[in-house]
Amino acid sequence: MSGLALSSAELPVFFEERHAALAARLTPEALAPLAPLVEARDAAALARSMGEPLGLYAHLVPEALGGAPSGGGLPADATAIDVRSLVLIREALGQVAPLADAIFAVQGLGSYPIVLAGSDAQRRAILPDVLSGRRIGAFALTEPEAGSDVASLRTEARREGDGWVLDGEKVLISNVPLAHHLVVFARTGAPPHDGGGGAARERERGGGRAAITAFLVDSGAEGVASEPLPMSVPHPIGRLRFERCRVPDSARLGEVGGGFKLAMRTLDAFRISVGAAANGMAARALREAIAHVTRRRQFGAPLSEQQMVRAYLAEMATELDAARLLVARAAHKRDTAPEKTAGPAARVSTEAAMAKMFATEAAQRIIDRAVQLHGGMGVIEGTEVERLYREIRPLRIYEGTTEIQKLIIAKGILERAAAETPADERARDGAR
Repeated sequence: MSGLALSSAELPVFFEERHAALAARLTPEALAPLAPLVEARDAAALARSMGEPLGLYAHLVPEALGGAPSGGGLPADATAIDVRSLVLIREALGQVAPLADAIFAVQGLGSYPIVLAGSDAQRRAILPDVLSGRRIGAFALTEPEAGSDVASLRTEARREGDGWVLDGEKVLISNVPLAHHLVVFARTGAPPHDGGGGAARERERGGGRAAITAFLVDSGAEGVASEPLPMSVPHPIGRLRFERCRVPDSARLGEVGGGFKLAMRTLDAFRISVGAAANGMAARALREAIAHVTRRRQFGAPLSEQQMVRAYLAEMATELDAARLLVARAAHKRDTAPEKTAGPAARVSTEAAMAKMFATEAAQRIIDRAVQLHGGMGVIEGTEVERLYREIRPLRIYEGTTEIQKLIIAKGILERAAAETPADERARDGAR
């Protein structure tokens, strides 16, 4: 493969010198050691290699806590990570090794809560090994009856003596077969009631959010059981069961009742980069399609000379460029507008949802067209476009489904419109 298609080259206005330097290191040659590990489906070795020697995990931790230097280009916040760097890394991994991208992303989800809410002791114990790849993390949020509706989770953490006892089940948890530690979200207050609706249900959901707490649990702790779940792609994912799993209070991440906010802050930090991974996969599919239709001859001429084929390529390239723009805009805004400020920063969630939604949906269409352009070879197991077709599908679901992103976008634009409407006009509208 020739050089990778990265947004820092295509859209330099959104990036800085440090990003160009990172992109220069993300070459097919530098990432070549990943290929045999992907081929062997050796997820454990693949996970370790992205720490040392590749150094990719350094971008999951802020400079102040031992991560990659930011060159002073981020807000003055000890917990800020460079989202544009994540975008470039995931764009590159999406092109060369989507399995590696999936592991990289969850290593971030499984370590960033420690960055945000961990004690000094927790950070010292965990983060250096996260950076090196000696320690892999998992983000244990989803449950059999709590997917998009996080506030309805049922895993319970009860106070016993000077610690806590966890009981419950988590499902579809990535990195489970590899993980050394788990960031577990459990209910420390009353469970939500089933049924109800409208305003009452919304108030209950809000109360449910306040009853969730995060804990740092060793994957080998007594009372923790795991099992792998087979997927359409060979990703390390599984189920967790907690049965009277005892943890000390020092295992708590942040305040009691602060778990929902911690989960959302973590997902917000990484959601934009899901779009980047989708862009990487789409870019690879487009490259494969162009090579195929240029080489393949039908009816006495290359497929690339057929009008319908050219229309497909035009649509694919345009959608990819639009997705890159949305992702780059959201990442730039995230990096340059700290969460604690009012104004533009308050709207980053909307732009992040737009980027994630459009990029993943567009990538699905681009890859589907690439399969179509390959004809029968596009559905032969092991061909690049067939693999990409299976790899892209989960991205439209995890870290917030497309449907949830639409709700976030609508909420954001309605709130923005209300904020921009003069008070007297709102009063007149209310009186009608």
